[in-house]
Amino acid sequence: MIFGRIKLVFRMKNINTIKVNFKGGIIPPDDLYNILLAASKSGILYVRFGLRQQLLFDVAIEEIKNITAELEMLGISYELNSEEYPNIVSSYPAQEIFIINTWLSEAIYKDIFRAIDYLPRLKINISDSNQSFTPLLTGNVNWVASPSVENFWHLFIRFPKTNVIYEWKDVVHTNSIAAMSGRVEEAILQQKVKFYDNSEASGDELYESVRTDDLNKKPSGGSLSLPEFKLPYYEGLNRYNEKYWLGIYRRDELFSIKFLKEVCMLCLQTGIKEICSTPWKTIIIKNIEEKNRQDLNVLLDKYQINVRHAQNELNFQVDDNSLVALQLKNHLVKYLNDDDTRTFGVCIGIKTRLKSEVFSSILVRRKPLIRIGRMGFFHLYDILCAKDFNPNERTAFAFSKDNPKFLLAEQLRRAVLSFYKYHGETAAVKASITEKAESTEAEF
Repeated sequence: MIFGRIKLVFRMKNINTIKVNFKGGIIPPDDLYNILLAASKSGILYVRFGLRQQLLFDVAIEEIKNITAELEMLGISYELNSEEYPNIVSSYPAQEIFIINTWLSEAIYKDIFRAIDYLPRLKINISDSNQSFTPLLTGNVNWVASPSVENFWHLFIRFPKTNVIYEWKDVVHTNSIAAMSGRVEEAILQQKVKFYDNSEASGDELYESVRTDDLNKKPSGGSLSLPEFKLPYYEGLNRYNEKYWLGIYRRDELFSIKFLKEVCMLCLQTGIKEICSTPWKTIIIKNIEEKNRQDLNVLLDKYQINVRHAQNELNFQVDDNSLVALQLKNHLVKYLNDDDTRTFGVCIGIKTRLKSEVFSSILVRRKPLIRIGRMGFFHLYDILCAKDFNPNERTAFAFSKDNPKFLLAEQLRRAVLSFYKYHGETAAVKASITEKAESTEAEF
């Protein structure tokens, strides 16, 4: 049943994919309802949410004119079969439910989004440093809130189409993020030979070429330590701050338009002003009052929406618009389930396209043994592990290379065991250091 729906969507190749960006993953229910209404008029049954928190849906070639005319009439910006303007990713959906004790508020996020009044052509990430629910460095211009200095941000540049990361020498004030992002983008795109798809790109050279004398900034005072990755359980109906939040994950990534339209109507009727999309291709609804909790449960019952999936399924990230990646994910999840393998704390990525960006502590990379033009044949798989198994670091070493598919799941299981062994040894070292320090203090 699941793969029947997936194939129905991915089979239309004449597939034409329409993408709608919502900055930071914040989706007004009225806008979403109107988009869904327009899509349903063109016979579309399902929509998806992408790794960059964008709305995606596929349309038959004969319906393109109808749906694009509807979107233009609504004033909705969209792209058709294009990724010229990537969405801004943010940790906003996690605010208050997974992120506490931080100076960064929902209002500050929104101030930043309003200030970015141009269409970025590079990927921008805006993240709290006190979380690992959303990726910090999968963008090209990555802003990470300072954990110690209120209203200042660290900047990490990941040069486009590379894994080269450069940490900016200054921290930048909230009010200057939009201007700084635009100037960095302009410098990179005007000097593509130096800074675009170039593994030798120099961060210091970019730093010197960007004018910042009129911006509110100051020396960073040292490198920012990135947080250890801990993935919270992000679905289900959960209590927080005297209210509730609802997280919905779909195994096939497909959200029924009928279901989402009713969700939008319920939000509008109960005063909920936004739905959040996440980099896990899910949605989160916050600020649910106790009196409205049962209404959402009734809606979940009506559409048979399961909200208690196993953790070893929720911690996968796969390429957007890839049936191959989804099928591989389900193959690997079944093996891990059958073996009863613990995967808590591990983020497993599946990458099927060259130079796509997938957030992961352990990455499964599909590659063709033979390539003819853009077509690949006889695929093998590499398993790559991020430095310290932290998905906010760049992929650092190969755990296993050139695996045929029939060996892949067992090799992945061994990589997961390696993850736990590493963290066990690291914890033992930390405990030993602490014990020695306490012993030394006792001598004094």
